[in-house]
Amino acid sequence: MNTTGRDTTGLLVRRLAADDAESAAELSSQLGYPCAAGVLRERIEEMSRAADRVAFAAVMDGQMVGWIDAAMERHLQSPASAVIGGLVVREDTRGLGIGRRLCHEVEEWARSQSVPLVRVRSQIKREDAHRFYLRDGYR
Repeated sequence: MNTTGRDTTGLLVRRLAADDAESAAELSSQLGYPCAAGVLRERIEEMSRAADRVAFAAVMDGQMVGWIDAAMERHLQSPASAVIGGLVVREDTRGLGIGRRLCHEVEEWARSQSVPLVRVRSQIKREDAHRFYLRDGYR
């Protein structure tokens, strides 16, 4: 559903890079987790070196409009899964399918790691997030 009339055909989804730290920090604040760009840069660099973690950026018109991160979770008592740790889409671009596209990238990454299950955890107070994930097939 395109609620703002913006065309998302030019949406680029790519791996999050250290140079994205400032934009990612701004979006992280919108998610409710303020973080200094320098700290986020270090986290992005660390994540990029880990084979069991991933982060993607959504870029539209040359501007980052969202990000998602995920990590593999492995336990003895259950099959491996990829867990979405965070997902944010810039407020003025929500409703354009960007979040769904970012989730799809994580799902594809998980499949490439031979892990068919993607999980998400979301705070109970995030009602909009719950509706988003339920609408997109998560339980």
